[in-house]
Amino acid sequence: IQTDQMVIYEANPRVFASSNSINAISDRLDEIKALGTDVIWVMPIYEQGVLNSGGSPYCIKDFKSVNSTYGTLSDFQNLVTKAHSKGMKVMMDWIANHTSWDNVWISNKSWYTQNAHGDIVSPAGTNWTDVADLNYDNASMRSAMIEAMKYWVTTADIDGFRCDYADGVPDDFWSNCISTLKKAKSSLIMLAEGTGTGLFDDGFDICFGWK
Repeated sequence: IQTDQMVIYEANPRVFASSNSINAISDRLDEIKALGTDVIWVMPIYEQGVLNSGGSPYCIKDFKSVNSTYGTLSDFQNLVTKAHSKGMKVMMDWIANHTSWDNVWISNKSWYTQNAHGDIVSPAGTNWTDVADLNYDNASMRSAMIEAMKYWVTTADIDGFRCDYADGVPDDFWSNCISTLKKAKSSLIMLAEGTGTGLFDDGFDICFGWK
């Protein structure tokens, strides 16, 4: 599929059902396909944080865990397989800039941005108090982030990522990350929620066109 010809359908699990929503999406794949859809972008399905949380699905507690309200890993694997059988690709929503305050990584304090007092902080210049800002000066955190993304490629056979707030993450991370992921699956589609033209140099296939 040419990236400039794709029809991407954004699926919000919460809209499809109040529980078992991954299966609810699966049950409606024929309707989604009938719209001319080539790629399904599934909004975050990961376990959500509770501490200081406002209920946002972009507040991630565990990058490798499925929100039990939505279903199971097996449910998601089945969604991907079923979509593939209908000629559609599946893209996951990925949040690389920050995590919830009760994320499994939070004990690694050096993985997070800190103020002069050594306190972990939210992303600068935002009102995102429900999340903690990740420190991209830390090589171990970078490796863990790439490994978590690769987990979904190898475990669920997904076809790409829509990367939330891509402009907030360093270019050199994206370059290394995308290069590594495409070695695992060369056909991956990488969509950046960002406008910087440098994102294309980093390896992204598509960027948002707000302007």
